[in-house]
Amino acid sequence: MPYRTLSSFYFFYFASLGALIPYWAVYLESLGFSPRQIGELMAILMATKMVSPNIWGWIADHTGQGMRMVRLGSLLSVATFLAVFFGHGYLWIALVMLLFSFFWNAVLPQFEAVTLAYLGGEQDRYSSIRLWGSVGFIVAVAGLGPLLDHFGTDPLPWVISGLLLTICLAAWQVPQCRVAIREQAGSSLWEILFRPQVFVLLLCCFLMQASHGPYYTFFSLYLEQYGYSRSQTGVLWGLGVLAEVGVFLIMHRLVPRFGLHRLLFASLLLAAFRWLFIGFWAENPYIMLFSQLLHAASFGVFHASAIALVHRYFAQGHQGKGQALYSSISFGAGGAAGSLYSGYLWEQLQPSSSFYVAALFALSGALLAGLFLRGFGGKIKRIDGDFPLGVSKSRTDSPGKE
Repeated sequence: MPYRTLSSFYFFYFASLGALIPYWAVYLESLGFSPRQIGELMAILMATKMVSPNIWGWIADHTGQGMRMVRLGSLLSVATFLAVFFGHGYLWIALVMLLFSFFWNAVLPQFEAVTLAYLGGEQDRYSSIRLWGSVGFIVAVAGLGPLLDHFGTDPLPWVISGLLLTICLAAWQVPQCRVAIREQAGSSLWEILFRPQVFVLLLCCFLMQASHGPYYTFFSLYLEQYGYSRSQTGVLWGLGVLAEVGVFLIMHRLVPRFGLHRLLFASLLLAAFRWLFIGFWAENPYIMLFSQLLHAASFGVFHASAIALVHRYFAQGHQGKGQALYSSISFGAGGAAGSLYSGYLWEQLQPSSSFYVAALFALSGALLAGLFLRGFGGKIKRIDGDFPLGVSKSRTDSPGKE
C-alpha cells in the first residue's frame, strides 16, 4: 500500500483548503466586495459540490478508474484557478470559482474511495492517513496568518496556486488502483437512497454543514471585527484542526464504546453550543479557544461517523457515488446554503446573528439524529470491510451500541 503517497495527497489537498477557506473571504473583501457578494462567491465554491462529485463518481464507479479521475481533476483545477490573475471583477471571480471548484471539489471524494480500496482489510489505518490532511491544514492556516499580516492579502492567490500544483504532483505519484465496477445484482442506488436511515443521515449531514456556513465564510472577518490579528486568527483555525487530529487518533476507541449514531447525535448537539459561544462571546479569547476545541466534535467526530456510515450503507460498486453524495449534500448543498444565509444576515442584521441561526441548524440535526437514527442501529446488515476509521467490527455490530 502506498502509505506515503496517499498521505502526501491528503496533506497538500487540505493545505490548499487551509489557505482557501479561512482567508479567501478576507482576500475578496480586499477587492472591495460586500458581505452579500462574498457570501454568494463562497456559495459557488460549495454549490459545485452538489454536481461535480456525482458526475465524476458515476464515471469512476462505471470505469473503475478512480485514480485517473483524481489526476485529471487535479490538473484542471490548477489550470482554471490561474485565471484569477486576469481579472478582479465580480463576474470574473465568480466564473473562475465556478470552473475551478467544479474540478477541485470532484477530486477528494474519489480519492477517498481510492484510499479505502487500497486499504482493503486494513481500513483501521484510514485515520492515520487522513490525519495528514489535518496536519496540512494546520501548517497552511498557521503559516499564512503572519504572512498576510506582513504582506497583506496579495500573495494569497499565488500561495493557493502553488498548493494546487502540489496536489497535482502528489496525485501522479499514487499508482492506479482499480476499484470494483458496479455489478448488476444487489441494491440499486435509488433503493439505497430511499432507505429511511440513509435519508435521515444525509439530511443531518446537510444541516451540520449549513450550520458551518458562518464559520467557513466569515469567521476570519468576524474575528477581525473584535480586534484579533490574522496571526491570532491563524492560531485559532489551527487549534480547531489540531483538536480534529486528536479525535481521528482515538475514534477507534470511541466508536465501539458509544456507537456511530450516538456520536453523530453528540457532535450535532455540541456544534450548536459551539456556534452560540462564538455568537455571544467572541470578544473573550478564552471562550474562543474553547469553541475551537469543539471543532473536534463538530467536524472530527461528525465526519468520522458520517463517512463510516456512508461506507456501510452504500454497497460495493456504489462506493464512489456514496462518497460523492455525502460530499455534495453536506459540503455542497449544506455549505452553499450556509454561505448564502450568513452573507445576507451579516449584511442585513448583524454578524453574530448568523451564528445564532447556525446553532438552530445544528440543533435541528441533533433532534433528527436522536429521534430517527438511533432505532436503526441494530437492524443494519454489516458489510465486510465497511469500517474505514479504525472501528472494531466485532463490537460495533452490537445492537446496543448503535
